Amino acid sequence: MAIGAVIWVTLALGALAGVAPVLREVARPRIDRVRDNAPGAFATLSRGRTHYRWHGPEGGPVTVCVHGLTTPSFVWEGLVPGLVDAGQRVLTYDLYGRGYSDRPGGAQDRDFFVAQLEELLADQGVEGPVTLVGYSMGGAIAAAFSARHPDRLRELVLIAPAGLGHDLGPVARLVARGGVVGRWLMLAVFPMSFRRGCEAERGLPTTVPGIVDRQQAELRWRGFIPAVARSVAGILAEAQDATHAAIARSGVPVRAVWGAEDRVIPLSRKARLVEINPDAYQYVIEGAGHGLTYTHTDRVLAVIME
Repeated sequence: MAIGAVIWVTLALGALAGVAPVLREVARPRIDRVRDNAPGAFATLSRGRTHYRWHGPEGGPVTVCVHGLTTPSFVWEGLVPGLVDAGQRVLTYDLYGRGYSDRPGGAQDRDFFVAQLEELLADQGVEGPVTLVGYSMGGAIAAAFSARHPDRLRELVLIAPAGLGHDLGPVARLVARGGVVGRWLMLAVFPMSFRRGCEAERGLPTTVPGIVDRQQAELRWRGFIPAVARSVAGILAEAQDATHAAIARSGVPVRAVWGAEDRVIPLSRKARLVEINPDAYQYVIEGAGHGLTYTHTDRVLAVIME
C-alpha cells in the first residue's frame, strides 16, 4: 500500500474512533420508552418532567431526599423504610438527567438544581418547614437550597456532601474546565470508569437490592453521561464555603455524616465544615466508604433520627 493511502486510512480510522462515542450516545434509547413501568408519578416542571415518589403517612413531617451525581433516587430505598417507621412523610425524586426524569440541556449549576427542587415542592404543595437530606452532590444541592430558603428548613442533613473539596480524578478535572474535549472524554472514557467503580462495590453489603446492576443500567439511556458531565462542570466545580457560612448565620440546624474510608468525599472535608459552621453536629461512620447510605444504612439512619 502506498504511503499516501496508509496516511488516509490512518486518518479515517482516527476520525471513526473519534466520532464513535458520539454515535453511541445518539443511538442510546430515550428514557421515556420505559416510563410506563416507573413507580411513583411525574411532575411537569419548567425544564421538563421530574419523576418523584411519596413514602409514608400523609400529614407526617416532611423529609425530602436529594440523591447524588450518578445514582438516582433508588439509592434511598434502604433508608426510606426507617424514616417512614419513624412517622416521616418522605419525598424522593430523580434529578434531571438521572433515573426517569427528563434530560434538559444547559449548565447544571446550583441554580439549575435548586430551581428543580423549588418547582417540585411548589407542584406538590409543600409549604411548611422540611428536613432536607442531601447525599454527595445532593448535599451541595441541599446546602444551596438551604442557604436561599432557611425559613423552609426544619433541619439540614448532609451525607458525604460535595462542595467542601473533592477530587473525582484527572478526567473529571478536564471535564470541569468545560469545552468539546471534556465532553468527548466523558462519552469515551466515563462508561468504563463508572462500571469499574460500581463493580468494586459488588461484594459489599447493601440495603438496595441489585444496586450495582441498577447503577450501571443508567448508562443505557441517552442523556445520562452528558448530564453527569454538565454537573461535573457545573455544581461540582462550585465551592460551597460561602453557602455553608450563610447556613451557619441563618441558624438552620445541620448534621453531617461522613464515611471514614470515603475516597470520593474524603473525611478531611469534615474539618473544613467545622471551620465554617462549628455548630454543625458531625458524625463519622468507621469502615464506611462513599456508598454509606446503602452499605451502612442503619448507622446513617441512627444519626439522622438521633
